Amino acid sequence: MNDLMTVSGLSVNYGRVEAVREVSLDVRAGEIATVIGANGAGKTTLLASIMGLLPSRGTVTFEGRDLATVAAEDRVAMGISLVPEQRDLFGTMSVEENLELGAFRRGRNEIAERLEGVFTLFPRLKERRRQEAGTLSGGERQMLAMGRALMARPRLLMLDEPSLGLAPLIVRDILRTVADLRAGGVSILLVEQNARAALQIADRAYVMELGAITMQGPAAELAEDPRIAEIYLGIGRKPA
Repeated sequence: MNDLMTVSGLSVNYGRVEAVREVSLDVRAGEIATVIGANGAGKTTLLASIMGLLPSRGTVTFEGRDLATVAAEDRVAMGISLVPEQRDLFGTMSVEENLELGAFRRGRNEIAERLEGVFTLFPRLKERRRQEAGTLSGGERQMLAMGRALMARPRLLMLDEPSLGLAPLIVRDILRTVADLRAGGVSILLVEQNARAALQIADRAYVMELGAITMQGPAAELAEDPRIAEIYLGIGRKPA
């Protein structure tokens, strides 16, 4: 598979604190790549810098194009979408209005077509299309955030902690949808604290600790690694 996006030597500072240190990774066309790590490892900062929302050092290329001078909104137009950890929905606007914001540059006919595509993926959103986003459940808000990002028809979808705060059954449904998107041709960069769930659906994985990538490889192999199993999967620890 060809690399869709390549990140090389990416570093981000908050004042004197280096939150991301010389991170290099790639996402290939037609795959799910995941970055796992504990809270505070720098995963969210990494995604924000890739999206162009934070100043950084290093190089990000998408389909061979250097994104150094490309604004965040233009990265969306190129085919990169980010679903942030906090979902960032407009609570007093309806589900449909939130979705339409994801394709605001498009004409009405195209927006209507894309809405139907999202409603096919998330039938529950269609049932609640007139409902205010602020009244949705946690799982429904995550569906809406993903649906809004998909309205831009991304080739690369970046997901920041999509399972955060959700019940296990809802997490299963969300991650099944992620796998379906990959099958439909959308490449995924999945950032997760839930290492077990992420490694089950990903093709390749990166482990991030204290702002740096410390391990990488096929997701199935990392899931079997004793260190990953003990630290992130809770397997192999001796009773206290």
